[in-house]
Amino acid sequence: MEIRTAQIGDLPVIMEIYDDEVLHGVGTFDTEQFSEEKRRAWFASHDPVRLPVIVAVVNDVIIGWASLSAWSDRSAYARTAEVSLYVEKGHRRRGSGRALLGDLITCARNAGLAVLIARIAEGNQVSLKLFQSMGFQRIGTMRRVGEKFGRVLDVELLDMQLET
Repeated sequence: MEIRTAQIGDLPVIMEIYDDEVLHGVGTFDTEQFSEEKRRAWFASHDPVRLPVIVAVVNDVIIGWASLSAWSDRSAYARTAEVSLYVEKGHRRRGSGRALLGDLITCARNAGLAVLIARIAEGNQVSLKLFQSMGFQRIGTMRRVGEKFGRVLDVELLDMQLET
């Protein structure tokens, strides 16, 4: 498996993986697929050094992706980024999520970020355990903040302090 910086040509596969969660999962609270314009704007908003999008590739096929995004547009939060991580269903629980998250943490440290934030929807124990195993800690539960597929969902909020 290779982990590399995403290129604009990777965007269709990145969005295909993401859209599966939009349409069938609670890994995102988006409920509609992005338009082509919105996909390109999302990708363009990621600085490859400070807020990268990375992909996991096996046999020249993208099987997962991860990104760092600004936690807030308020400048006082510039030291904090939010993690997104998605793996194609057929490749889950094989180490690609761990590899992507590990690389993303390294990217964050190299970019001088101080805190990483993750939000994990209720019922996603695999993701919760992965993030905790990589050093993220639960900092709270946002109760009943989302509704998808007729279910009202809590979201676990986790952080990783990169400064020692």
